[in-house]
Amino acid sequence: MSGFGEVLPYEDNRMYLDYEKLDKWGLPTVTFDAEFKENEWNMREDMKEQAVAMLEKAGFKDVTPYDNPGALGLGIHEMGTARMGRDPKTSVLNGYNQVHAVKNVYVTDGSFMTSASCVNPSLTYMAFTARAADHAVKELKKGNI
Repeated sequence: MSGFGEVLPYEDNRMYLDYEKLDKWGLPTVTFDAEFKENEWNMREDMKEQAVAMLEKAGFKDVTPYDNPGALGLGIHEMGTARMGRDPKTSVLNGYNQVHAVKNVYVTDGSFMTSASCVNPSLTYMAFTARAADHAVKELKKGNI
C-alpha cells in the first residue's frame, strides 16, 4: 500500500537557469531548488498511520509501516515552474497561458499550475490548452500576435 499527497505550492520551491554551469552545448543548465516542508512530512506520517489502521481493521496482523519519501519530481505531477498570474514580477504566464513577455508563446503543460492536488491533471491540461488555443486564434485574427 502506498500514499500520494499534494506538495503545497511554496513560492520558494522553484527552478532556474544556472548560467554558471553550462551543458555540453554551452547552454545554461536547469537547477531545481525545492523541498518537502512541514505539511508534506506531517501528511506522510498521517498516511502511514492511516494505512496501518486500515490494514489492521481489515484483519492483517503484524503490520509494519514503511516510508520511502523519494524525492520531488518522482510523482511526475510536480508543477508551477512557469506559474500563471496577473503580475509579470511573480508569474510567467497570464490567465490565458500566454507568456507575459512574449505574446506569441503559450505554455499549457503542468508548469502553469501551482498544484494539482493529488489527482492526475491531464484533463485539466487539455481544457486549458483548448482555451489557450482559442485565445491565440482570436489574438492572431486581431493582429495582436
